[in-house]
Amino acid sequence: MDALTGLAVVAALATAAVLVAGIASMMHGGEFDERHGGQLMVARVGLQALAFALLLAAMGLALLRG
Repeated sequence: MDALTGLAVVAALATAAVLVAGIASMMHGGEFDERHGGQLMVARVGLQALAFALLLAAMGLALLRG
């Protein structure tokens, strides 16, 4: 596994962690959810975009290498 693939995996795992934190926050509700729910959603979308871009780059590099 090269570095780019490793970064894509790390970004995907970070996305999953933020998703779980957001779901837990919504389930619990309260002040924390009101204050940070939107931030968690924005962070998840950003991490998801990063993971997708890294995955595409890793796949493109793998195709170029043959």
